Amino acid sequence: MHARGIENQALSYGRLLPVVLISLLLGGCSWFTWLPWVEKKEDPTKPAELVKFDAEVKISREWRASIGDGLGKKYLRLSPALVADAIIAADGYGRVEARNRFSGKRMWRRDTHVIEKGWFSWMNFVDRRDPSFIGGGVGVGEGLVLLGTTFGEVVALSAADGTDVWRQDLGSEVLSTPVTGEGLVFAQTIDGRLVALDVESGQLRWRHDNQLPILTLRGTSSPVLADQIVYAGFANGKLTALRARNGEPIWEHRVMLPEGRSELERMVDVDARPMVLGSVVFAGAFQGRVKAISRRDGRPQWEQETSTFLDLAEGYDQVYVIDENDSVLALDHNTGQEVWALDIFARRKLSPPIAFSNYLAFGDEEGYLHVLAQRDGRLVGRRKLDGDGIRSGMVYADGTLFVLGNSGSLHALTIDRK
Repeated sequence: MHARGIENQALSYGRLLPVVLISLLLGGCSWFTWLPWVEKKEDPTKPAELVKFDAEVKISREWRASIGDGLGKKYLRLSPALVADAIIAADGYGRVEARNRFSGKRMWRRDTHVIEKGWFSWMNFVDRRDPSFIGGGVGVGEGLVLLGTTFGEVVALSAADGTDVWRQDLGSEVLSTPVTGEGLVFAQTIDGRLVALDVESGQLRWRHDNQLPILTLRGTSSPVLADQIVYAGFANGKLTALRARNGEPIWEHRVMLPEGRSELERMVDVDARPMVLGSVVFAGAFQGRVKAISRRDGRPQWEQETSTFLDLAEGYDQVYVIDENDSVLALDHNTGQEVWALDIFARRKLSPPIAFSNYLAFGDEEGYLHVLAQRDGRLVGRRKLDGDGIRSGMVYADGTLFVLGNSGSLHALTIDRK
């Protein structure tokens, strides 16, 4: 009986072997990628590998500082801002710091809100919620540093020493950067409102409401003030121009009309900050277009089919766009025609671009700073700055580029030809 049992078991294994081999073959070649002659397929979920290139510039760090506890896990983008000799940056948890932009020395620090934690909160491995709440910033102007919060507040601090000036509850999350001008502070809320607050008291002066679609991206465009006109993009795909003093609409232009059967297909958020240049304002929509629009009457000058939710940049008579696939595009300022395109950064989750001198720079989720030549888009420099990644916009002044990493590391960099 024992011998017969062994024989039957051997026969069963013999029958299973072809099934196992067929399963492996049907599963593709991933089981054998360790073999040198087996072709390795690119993982469609991983960031594209960095390409090799001959560096043409040297990226030098002048100083580095740590700003609070970083930006957290809510995809916050908090660009630093310049005020005279100060660079001002915030973390996602309420800390704001002003640093001397030449030396990095701290000038003042302010905690705008204290996050309450229990005595044994460090032992709680179940609750992994991120308590970050600074959603919009950093805005500066008229002696103020301005922040928006997920609590629905606009917080105004003194740019001189960081003391509280006022706080205004808007009743809905503020995820964009407030801006100042004409004695007012302009802020957008996640529920589609643009409000104007008194710069001295924070009291509401006027509001403009927009009807939102059912499904939108989590985020809002930041308003832009130019020549007493406020330009604002909304999640319904519209760009609106309003008089700064009273909120009177001047014109409204639909950057993209919602299309498709599902709410997901109909998302056309204008989350990129409008970019004003001369007589034209540029705007971009998710799953839509980038457009050049006349500031006088809201008529389109040109349009280019591309989807974006990041702020635009300009230089060399070109408009720079990073689309939803992390391709970098240069469009002719006057015609919208594509000048060059670079698609080597797929799935690297790039930050908004900044153009300065001869260069175009942006960061990625692995913390690399990439530098391109504006003229033809060739890669000229790269440096790893922050292991947690870079998603915030950058600022540039007097030969220095300021970059805030997701971990809270603030870098002052210079870029020079080798």
